[in-house]
Amino acid sequence: MSNTKVLPLLEPAAESVAPCCPPVTERPFTAEEAETAARMFKALGDPVRLRLFSAVASHEGGEACVCDISDVGVSQPTVSHHLKKLKEAGLLTSERRGTWVYYRVEPSVLAAMGKLLTMAPTPA
Repeated sequence: MSNTKVLPLLEPAAESVAPCCPPVTERPFTAEEAETAARMFKALGDPVRLRLFSAVASHEGGEACVCDISDVGVSQPTVSHHLKKLKEAGLLTSERRGTWVYYRVEPSVLAAMGKLLTMAPTPA
């Protein structure tokens, strides 16, 4: 007798999460949309944060242990500070596994950022 179970497949999260803001060419942002977008851009405006975000986003499996991405030319406490800022901006999520913390960029975040900077369709 086998104890194996078939687990249902989950739909990708990117389809279920709405972007934070419309494309910048679609209409003017509301105050709340502008705050959200500015927080993301401000977090990515620092070269170390941009390198950390890129390291996580491009890491095999879509997530990275802090031990794998901390070689960005600053001290470990500074890396932790920058990762915290990226989390606060909603760009990264994290999970503690034993001693290490693993970070990931949700696909919906990348999709939302991509849509934000996409040209709105022009009327025919």
